[in-house]
Amino acid sequence: MKLRQLREILQNAATIAFRLPDGSQVPGHFHVTEIGKVTRHFIDCGGTERKEEVVNFQLWNANDYDHRLHPDKLLRIITLAAKTLGLDDEEIEVEYQGQTIQKFGLDFDGERFLLTATHTDCLAKEACGIPKQKKKIRLSELRSDSCCSQDIRK
Repeated sequence: MKLRQLREILQNAATIAFRLPDGSQVPGHFHVTEIGKVTRHFIDCGGTERKEEVVNFQLWNANDYDHRLHPDKLLRIITLAAKTLGLDDEEIEVEYQGQTIQKFGLDFDGERFLLTATHTDCLAKEACGIPKQKKKIRLSELRSDSCCSQDIRK
């Protein structure tokens, strides 16, 4: 999800809730402790220089059970962060404390925000010799009119 999409959702939301990939809920007394702009400047394994920027949200569970973050307050925090940090419409990543700090993507199911699993990938497969994955097919799905299905005894 990009920052613009989050802002649009928050403008019409009555509450904010987050679900983790395992289906559990982030406790309702969470806080957004920081919003930042994270820039990665790196060289991939093929030697290509790359830059990536994301907007980073850090969620934290406090023992403050009496306060809930409301959509309008989060919008004000986002507006201040965008002005101060020069945020554009970058993708959002969310940090959340599990057994260690975990990073997630962000999606929305119409009711709550979904923290989505992220994955690593090689950005230079052609340069480091990783073969393209062959398309897997089931033999049962092969057409019966293939050259091998014809009766060659005729």
